[in-house]
Amino acid sequence: MSDTQLADWRNHALTLESEVNKVVVGQETPVRLITTSIFARGHVLLEGDVGVGKTTLLRAFSRGIGGAYQRIEGTIDLMPNDLVYHTYLGEDGKPHVSAGPLLMSGENLSIFFFNEINRARPQVHSLLLRVMAERSLTAFNKEHYFPHMLVFADRNQVEKEETFDIPSAARDRFMMEIPIAVPSDPAILESLVFDTRYHDVDALVGKVPVDLLQFDQLNGFAATLQNSISASPTLRNYVLDLWRATKTPTEFGVKITGVDMNRLVLSGASPRGMGMVLRAARVNAWLNNRTAVLPEDVHAVFHSTVAHRLVFSPVYEMRRTEIAREMLSGIINAIAAP
Repeated sequence: MSDTQLADWRNHALTLESEVNKVVVGQETPVRLITTSIFARGHVLLEGDVGVGKTTLLRAFSRGIGGAYQRIEGTIDLMPNDLVYHTYLGEDGKPHVSAGPLLMSGENLSIFFFNEINRARPQVHSLLLRVMAERSLTAFNKEHYFPHMLVFADRNQVEKEETFDIPSAARDRFMMEIPIAVPSDPAILESLVFDTRYHDVDALVGKVPVDLLQFDQLNGFAATLQNSISASPTLRNYVLDLWRATKTPTEFGVKITGVDMNRLVLSGASPRGMGMVLRAARVNAWLNNRTAVLPEDVHAVFHSTVAHRLVFSPVYEMRRTEIAREMLSGIINAIAAP
């Protein structure tokens, strides 16, 4: 692919970012990370309280990239088949079957949003894992394919009753976990409360231009992008040191107050996880008009691509968000960048 084509796609990506930032204000970092995941073709976990704009954010992105958007709500009684089909009694009094949210849009499905995924049972997680890994599903004696689908899932981090922990194998399938926090800028907070244009979500999302990207061309472009952005041997060694430090932080002098570092980490980042770090870093370099990955590109995506993969001793799991942030920041500070 020529430099001109890379530049054209980058202009479209930055336009999409700009339009989404007009809809969901004060979330520039999450918007950049979601843009990165779209072009790296990676699934995403979203972390945030109720009402911070996660659904609006995804609807805006879905409108901009094209294709179909589907969602499902995680509940304690949700079963795997609820993702695939619905049964109902028709007007003729006979049972009928219709396609569920996964099958409804067929190969045109571009974004699938699983809200409050940790309220769903492990059986549902297992089905979703297969769909995420293979982008296919066997149903009604037929193989269904979702070649363009990205899965976004939200975890309810506040309520613990009737919830199920997402196993580490499932978390590892997600490229990123992105926090969506309430903006801290008082002017933005005032606008969100008093400016009526933010109260009509449908009208707000409708202002995003349709099909700024071609969803069915993203896979091909993403592969070309990865081959167009280089990583020097020095940068590769640096990333390998970061990887080792997620497994044995004490060897690199990383310390956290009140934490026994020798007992903290049960499992560091996986090979798949570090591969995703590089995929995301290449996209970040491209978005910043560079042809090679720099340490700052790795730093921009390191926390969001690694933190949710770490497995801590049970005594520290309740504080995992805080501890993971401190540990990964300590790793970045402890290992000299080339």
